[in-house]
Amino acid sequence: MRHNKKFNHLGRKKAHREAMLSNMAVSLILHKRIFTTVAKAKALRVYVEPLLTRAKEDSTHARRIVFAELQNKYAVKELFGPVAEKIADRPGGYTRILKTGNRLGDNAAVCFIELVDYNENMLKEKADKKAAPKTRRSRRSTKATAEAPAAESAE
Repeated sequence: MRHNKKFNHLGRKKAHREAMLSNMAVSLILHKRIFTTVAKAKALRVYVEPLLTRAKEDSTHARRIVFAELQNKYAVKELFGPVAEKIADRPGGYTRILKTGNRLGDNAAVCFIELVDYNENMLKEKADKKAAPKTRRSRRSTKATAEAPAAESAE
């Protein structure tokens, strides 16, 4: 039965699940992208995004709370340094999940989970889309719309 089951327990007990999520969060912060299953990535997103939000404010209290979760001083240093600078103006949504298909051995759905501001390829594409001129998608020509108001004013 799934009475009151609010999140995916990932087939593990509480201590094992929290240790796994902590280790995955450290890897994500240090390497900016990790390869894992979709279920673990979704659970990791819920776990790591509040930590990333906490890192925006660099205070001793915030560092202690994050260190209590991660237990890795190098990850905390990286999080409050370069990562916090990149995500400073972002209001949320710090991670992206890119599905890559199914794993060969057990057919599990696998994906990349990455920090959004660290994927230079997608950032470049986004900048190119903003620079490109917008085209009209209407079938009407501009001449017909320009002549119609002139004809109405003549009457």
